[in-house]
Amino acid sequence: MSLVGDEEGGSGQGHGHAHADATGGVLTDIDHVGIAVYDLDAAVGWYRDMFGATVAHRERIESDGVEEALIKVADSYIQLLTPVTDTSPLAKFMERNGEGLHHVGYRVDDCAEVLESVKGAGARVVDEHPRTGSRGTTVAFLHPKTSFATLIELVQE
Repeated sequence: MSLVGDEEGGSGQGHGHAHADATGGVLTDIDHVGIAVYDLDAAVGWYRDMFGATVAHRERIESDGVEEALIKVADSYIQLLTPVTDTSPLAKFMERNGEGLHHVGYRVDDCAEVLESVKGAGARVVDEHPRTGSRGTTVAFLHPKTSFATLIELVQE
């Protein structure tokens, strides 16, 4: 079953339509907003001082060369990320763009199924297959070139 239609000619620019329902299709929730920062402790301190926010989870993800701090906001998170290697994709992103919004993570029920569907609809992907993400989730990234210059992460709990 295709999750994404190809009604606009398959440009991969988000013109397809999800078939699951009218509220968000296969995207069940916003899992997190990823923000690239140079100093993770300073960013955590800023969120604490400004909003009284506390870290719900902190983890070093060796495979991605990053350290994260997750701040819970309702049923979602702010994911503060800093590179721990100079060769990580995040370090390269920050060389070009500096600090700021890095990606949006959307919850899905079946990461593999959604990934195959969007690939079939013409989306360019970073991950050909789902992989393990933080908190033991299953994740896959869609390339920003076919999603309105936004890096998208699919997240399955």
